[in-house]
Amino acid sequence: MTRTTAFRTTIVAFAIGLSGLAMAQDAPAHPVHEGPSVSIAAKDVTFVKTGVKAAAGELEAGPAYGNLQTGRHGTFIHMPAGFVSAVHTHTEDYYAVVVKGVGANDPVGATPKPLTVGSYWFQRGEEPHVTRCLSKTDCLFFIVQPGTFDYVPAK
Repeated sequence: MTRTTAFRTTIVAFAIGLSGLAMAQDAPAHPVHEGPSVSIAAKDVTFVKTGVKAAAGELEAGPAYGNLQTGRHGTFIHMPAGFVSAVHTHTEDYYAVVVKGVGANDPVGATPKPLTVGSYWFQRGEEPHVTRCLSKTDCLFFIVQPGTFDYVPAK
């Protein structure tokens, strides 16, 4: 092997090594998992009173994962038929899906937009809004929130 060939071989090997190093540095980190896989039958969800009341009754919460009082959580919210919340905010953003009934979640003063089963809404934290159960039957929503759940009456 000539000096030139040996030099070229060394350069190529070095370049391949650098490209492998670069790829290793760009590789995504292994995802963080939040715990074991879980399946919960609807009949096994335990609902508790939340203290949030309106003329139609009181909201109830049923945990799926996490704890709505201490941090990140996924929670079923049972809302009585005809429930209309007071104008309120939440500190944290949340995401919701209608599981049962017809709900609405709208900015203050807006005409309620009926959200049927399978509908979704995103509620930005600290934004005043009104949440309703428009149907003649109770509503069930599933919410996911990155932090604790609070209900802050608007001023």
